[in-house]
Amino acid sequence: MAFCSNCGNEMKANAAFCGSCGQPVGGVAAALTAQTGTVTFDVVNRERLNMVKVDLVNSAFRYEAGAMHYMQGNLELESDIPGVGKIFKSMITKEKIVKPVISGTGTIFLQPSFGEFTILNLQNDEWILDQGAYYASELNVEIGAYTNRAISAMFSGEKWFQTVVAGTGKVIITSAGPLEEITLNNDKLVVDGRFAVARTSGVELKVAKATRGIFSTIISGEGLVNTFTGTGKVLIAPVDNYFNTLIHTIRSVDYKVSQISKN
Repeated sequence: MAFCSNCGNEMKANAAFCGSCGQPVGGVAAALTAQTGTVTFDVVNRERLNMVKVDLVNSAFRYEAGAMHYMQGNLELESDIPGVGKIFKSMITKEKIVKPVISGTGTIFLQPSFGEFTILNLQNDEWILDQGAYYASELNVEIGAYTNRAISAMFSGEKWFQTVVAGTGKVIITSAGPLEEITLNNDKLVVDGRFAVARTSGVELKVAKATRGIFSTIISGEGLVNTFTGTGKVLIAPVDNYFNTLIHTIRSVDYKVSQISKN
C-alpha cells in the first residue's frame, strides 16, 4: 500500500500521480527533480503539415491526451486519473481529463496538424489561454482554471472558465493561424471575434458595445465586442492560415449545397 508524500492519501499501485492532489510520483517525480534533464520543443513542417517535435534528455513533459504520434528512445508513457478537483477543472475548461506524461531520453513527435503551433516561454508569469489552445508543456508549468466575469462568459465566446498556465517553462499552444503579439501598457484592445488566443493575467477581458448607445450599436452592425484592458500581452490570430481557410470554405460550400438539395 502506497501513500502520497504530499497529501498523505492512499494511492493506487504503480500510479504516476496521486489521485487526490496530483503530485507526481515514480519516474515522473524523478524526471522533475533531475537537475541535468532537458526538454527541447521544436515545430517542424512535413508535407505542409505542422508537427511538434520533443527531444528529452533524462526529463519529461506533459501533453494533451491523444496528441502523441510516435516516439523513439528509452521513454515511458505514464498517465493516471487525477483527483475530483482536477477532473472538474478539466470538464469546465474543455480540456482532456487525463494529460499523459512522457519521461526518459528520446524523441517524440506529436500529431500533425494544418493548424499553427507556437512555443510560449514562461518566465515566472501567468497566461490565460483560449479553450482548446493548450497542447503541451514542461512539467514544472502549472495548469489551472480562470473564472471569467458572468457577462463576459455569456457573450465573449470564452465561456465561464479558461485554462491558465503559470510558472517558468515552455508551453505549446495551438491556433488556426499565425499569432501576432500585441503589448498593452494601460491600454485597450478591441477584438470583434474569438481570435484572441492568449493573454497575460494583467489583462482583463470585458464585453462591451462597439459604439455608444444601443441604437447606434444596432445601426453600426458591430454589436458586442471583446475588449482587453490593462497592462500585459495579448496573442491574436487575426487570419486563419491557408489550409484552415480552405477547409472552412469547402465546408461552407458543402453546407450550402446540402441545404439546396434538401429544398
